[in-house]
Amino acid sequence: MEVLKEKVEEEEEAEREEAAERGEKMMRPLETRREEPPMTQEMLRDLEKKLSEIEIVIPEQPLIVTKDTIDISKLPLSYRSNTLKEEHLLQVADNFARQYSHLCPDRVPLFLHPLNECQVPKFVSTTIRPTLMPYPELYNWDSCAQFVSDFLSMVPLPDPLQPPSHLYSATTVLKHQKGNCFDFSTLLCSMLIGAGYDAYCVNGYGSQDLCQMDLTRDVCPLTMKHKEVVQEEEKVPPKKYAIKPPRDLSSRFEQEQKMKKQQEIKGEKEKRRKEEEQRLLELEKAKTDALHGLRVHAWVLVLSGKREVPESFFIDPLTARSYSTQDDHFLGIESLWNHKNYWVNMQDCWNGCKDLVFDLGDPVRWEYLLLGTDKAQLAVAEEEDDGMNDDEDIENLGKEDEDKSFDMPPSWVEQIEISPEAFETRCPNGKKVIQYKRAKLEKWAPYLNSNGLVCRLTTYEDLECTETLEVKEWYQHREDMLELKHINKNTGLIIDYFKPGHPQALRVHSYKSMQPEMDRVMEFYETARVDGLIKREETPKTMTEYYQGRSDFLSYRHVDFGDRVKKLALNSAESNPRPMVKITERFSRNPVKPADEDVAERVFLILEERIQLRYHCRDDHIMASKREFLRRTEVDSKGNKIIMTPDMCISFEVEPMEHTKKLLYQYEAMMKLKNEEKLSKHQAWESELEVLEILKLREEEEEAHALTISIYDTKRNEKSKEYREAMERVMHEEHLRQVEAQLDYLAPFLAQLPPGEKLTRWQAARVKDECLSDFKQRLIDKANLIQARFEKETQELQKKQQWYQENQVTLTPEDEDWYLSYCSQAMFRIRILEQRLNRHKELAPLKYLALEEKLHKDPRLVDFLKVFI
Repeated sequence: MEVLKEKVEEEEEAEREEAAERGEKMMRPLETRREEPPMTQEMLRDLEKKLSEIEIVIPEQPLIVTKDTIDISKLPLSYRSNTLKEEHLLQVADNFARQYSHLCPDRVPLFLHPLNECQVPKFVSTTIRPTLMPYPELYNWDSCAQFVSDFLSMVPLPDPLQPPSHLYSATTVLKHQKGNCFDFSTLLCSMLIGAGYDAYCVNGYGSQDLCQMDLTRDVCPLTMKHKEVVQEEEKVPPKKYAIKPPRDLSSRFEQEQKMKKQQEIKGEKEKRRKEEEQRLLELEKAKTDALHGLRVHAWVLVLSGKREVPESFFIDPLTARSYSTQDDHFLGIESLWNHKNYWVNMQDCWNGCKDLVFDLGDPVRWEYLLLGTDKAQLAVAEEEDDGMNDDEDIENLGKEDEDKSFDMPPSWVEQIEISPEAFETRCPNGKKVIQYKRAKLEKWAPYLNSNGLVCRLTTYEDLECTETLEVKEWYQHREDMLELKHINKNTGLIIDYFKPGHPQALRVHSYKSMQPEMDRVMEFYETARVDGLIKREETPKTMTEYYQGRSDFLSYRHVDFGDRVKKLALNSAESNPRPMVKITERFSRNPVKPADEDVAERVFLILEERIQLRYHCRDDHIMASKREFLRRTEVDSKGNKIIMTPDMCISFEVEPMEHTKKLLYQYEAMMKLKNEEKLSKHQAWESELEVLEILKLREEEEEAHALTISIYDTKRNEKSKEYREAMERVMHEEHLRQVEAQLDYLAPFLAQLPPGEKLTRWQAARVKDECLSDFKQRLIDKANLIQARFEKETQELQKKQQWYQENQVTLTPEDEDWYLSYCSQAMFRIRILEQRLNRHKELAPLKYLALEEKLHKDPRLVDFLKVFI
């Protein structure tokens, strides 16, 4: 037994040696195969030992979702199989891959035909389905990229060093709202090509932050402040006789010392900031990526030319951000493709993508798969070839190219469709959070939050994001037209921005507290207000208003308030207003009036009972006229009230006129100013009441935060929904009435009677008898019809049986098979007819009795048939 066992072991070892030798030879090129000496037993054992020590870890399933969650039976046939042209394309791709591996053995295998959701290999170019979305917002590249980034959730690649083994269709990715970078790129490229861009999917290598969608080192785009272009004001040439400005008597030495001190403080702060940034950079450098330059990533390339794109650029579909083709985040490109062809990069990527030339028509830099490409090849001029200009040679070359070309099969993916609900919701489950450097961005779907919040940007003071600096909140569909709320946590300042349409025409409202008589600034849409108010600034002691486009040319009003006298009242702000101390008003130039009579500034000193006027200055003057009125009441020696005296009007006139010196003119002017003072005080009081009304309205709006719903939004608009349901209910009832009218069993018999006459008892009995007799006859006719068909089938079967008996000897096997099949079908029909006839015989009496009962209960006959019962 031991000898037999040793022989068996020797035979098994010999077989293993032969198999290993055959496998090694098959792995070598044909020309290098040759006879080699057999492997010794010790070497075989050593090999088996080393092989046993090697362990492989099976990676996780690279699919987006498990196979169980995808109902393959509901997918189209193009998803579950390949056409002949697609099979031919796969063969061409395999041949291309073999040649590429032979010529470039140090390059990684090409990403050509991964499996789809049905485990069917599909060429990557056929996975792109160019589609123009029916939404105007998705017509530009930035909005398309932002939609893809918001709509899908990123799933990392199972192996960061290799492309995925599966590439799903865009329809499946949109349905499950998640995918890897290749799924993102395929969907975005399909949308961009449909929108008219020259877009390509790129398979290459990216940085760790780019592959992992890590934006914690990037600044949020919403926090970047746009540089405002400051327009330099044109200097007005100085006048010849202008007054020289007074000499500056301040110490230059003190100013220089002050500036020097400020620069030192600023430099110290800048130094500390740079040291902190340098420290953070050193920490980041210490955390070097061990897989730098090896991480596989997919993105989109948009070439210049189409859609007026001036320069080629990259789009990262995960973040929707655009990059230059020389950006450091992109470390190399293996291949790229669109819906027409596939190109392999033959350029060196030692310097990333900075030195790459994206001229796809250059076969030296980009090796193409198919000849039928829309990218024209570079023309190579050969001086020796003089016959290239011949028309016949050109035609022959064209025919050869046509013979060798192979067009890309159409996409196997169904039409990409995005429902209006999905387009509005965008983010998966309606919410998405993105973490930036010192900032966090949160997005919500419209109507998901009851207050209309759709976006929130929180900026922090530290990198750990623990100390909040400011918060910006964006709103949509608010009834109060609130669009943006900016909250500064350090100062406590809150700024509300409104769209046009607010009941009080508010545009901007900045405040720290909603309590009245506090620091606040209100800006308005002047075209929506009758008084032309643009801006109102309020403090506990002052209120300033700015106007534009008024008929009285008022442009500015400033009111100073005094201390309020304490009174017992429920609402102190309304019943006990603040006393006004001073009112300053400024007016724009009225071209109708002379400058000496057009008031530029008017000051009402209420407590001092004085009114000061300053007029506009004429263009040819350097000084303006001034006038001051005293409103004090004086009494003469006899006790009479003195209304007007020359001392009560102090004036300075550049060009004195006679009529202005008369007391009557001055008296009329002072009486007019008194009335205008009352009017100004009343308008200031109305402004205070308006502020209180606005604050009360804003508190109610913040508590209610009601949202507007379009009349076309039938799902959210309750009134529209109720109206639609009522209309559908009415239409359904009308349809039922029409059906009942069509099935009215008395209608043919009642139509024979004279129209408009009431039924008599005799007529009712006659209608009933005729209806029953007609129904009885129809039952009999139906039975006779079934019987006739039964007899016909029986006779035909007998004829066939007789024919078979007569020709049984000469029949072929095919004829016999046909006869047996006919007999089987005929017997089936006969049995069915027999069952129908028997069932009809059983149900006919029941149907007759049911109709008779209905006739007795019919409201048109019930009153007349009671006598006969």
